[in-house]
Amino acid sequence: MSGQAAGGGTLRFRAHADAIMEQAAREYRELLREIAASFEPFPEYPGSFFSYGIEVEPPPGGQGEDAPGCVVLGEDGGLYELRIGFEADQLDTDDPATTRSELRVPLEELSPAEYVAYASRAAEAALALLEQGAAGGGS
Repeated sequence: MSGQAAGGGTLRFRAHADAIMEQAAREYRELLREIAASFEPFPEYPGSFFSYGIEVEPPPGGQGEDAPGCVVLGEDGGLYELRIGFEADQLDTDDPATTRSELRVPLEELSPAEYVAYASRAAEAALALLEQGAAGGGS
């Protein structure tokens, strides 16, 4: 009987934990929008030709087979996977910008827990850049 009661309690606890994580994800979305808006100008992604973004280190365990590749914080505060490649039909040119493909794909499929893990790292990375700018006399 006590095992059955404990099982019913775990559903309630799980629902509560899920609600907390969803609230944290909502708050991080708002925070990341505010942080991103405070950059003037928003930083270019290092080594890119066309993309702006702040690199987000993967959270522990965030490098599995289904994990996104290069995650960046965009100027709108969104999290994106930055995909960099080459256009095969443009490889015969001397201009590297015409052969390069840079695509930012919104990370819309993350669970609230996954989003919070990436968002907390995005906030830390962005705040570190802002602090460097403030220390260097910038924004």
